[in-house]
Amino acid sequence: MTEWTKWPIKTIEKKDLPQQLREIRMCPEKLYYRGEWKSELFDKVVGIVGSRQMTRYGRETVNKIMPEIVFRKTTVISGFMYGVDSESHSRCLEYGGKTVAVLGSGLNQPYPKENNRLYTQILNTGGVVISEYEADFGATVWSFPQRNRIVAGLANIGIVIVEAGIKSGSLITAKLGLEQKKKILAVPGPINSKTSEGTNWLIKTGAAKMITEPIDIFEDKIAMPDQENLFKDYSNLSDLEKNIIDVLENEPLNSDEICQKIKKPITEISTTLSMMLMKDLLIEEEGKFFIS
Repeated sequence: MTEWTKWPIKTIEKKDLPQQLREIRMCPEKLYYRGEWKSELFDKVVGIVGSRQMTRYGRETVNKIMPEIVFRKTTVISGFMYGVDSESHSRCLEYGGKTVAVLGSGLNQPYPKENNRLYTQILNTGGVVISEYEADFGATVWSFPQRNRIVAGLANIGIVIVEAGIKSGSLITAKLGLEQKKKILAVPGPINSKTSEGTNWLIKTGAAKMITEPIDIFEDKIAMPDQENLFKDYSNLSDLEKNIIDVLENEPLNSDEICQKIKKPITEISTTLSMMLMKDLLIEEEGKFFIS
């Protein structure tokens, strides 16, 4: 038996969730959690996300910013994946802080399995592990992007993007954070590094403030960008393209599932999806379509 299984799974209803999470679009009706849920854990929260292919530079960045975060008694929230997520949880605990992990799976099916020890450490040090999915739900390609809205929603201090590819889940979190009017901060990186393409793009376009010192996270006077001009322009889409965007906002779907929801012929749907991929409005991974 894994040690974290000794902690019972509990639920918290939407009305009892932290205010910053209740305010987001598609707030979950309830969350499942392990650990001791204390409201003060969510008074000051910073999200830290980044590449699964974390480099030495990313590791050093997390280590540099963490002491200031812990000193200010700020909870660290992240997505429990390997790379920047796991490093953020681990360094936070190492410095004596509190951390919250949001899983892309049920609480009995944590992913990756290598984080079983980290799971237990989070619980033993006063943190919580949470999920919107049933306990035995296994992680899927769409559940990770979907859980990002919870990471962004709980982060009331800001969201730090440490390393990110140009089409990464971390940029999905940044987009969600912008929609939620959160402060987005990105760590600049080498221009020849794939794991810095996304963070450098966020800074270049004005979607994120550049962070070079830990204190940058806690500065209040941040000019928020005009998010409508930062991401794709959907104003000139056909009616069918708009319908496809609407259904994919809720969850990634394959072409058959899109047909069932929109009730159009598969040939028409397939042709339109191909055109939207060419226009970089969508991306396809393992047969599922995501909004780009």
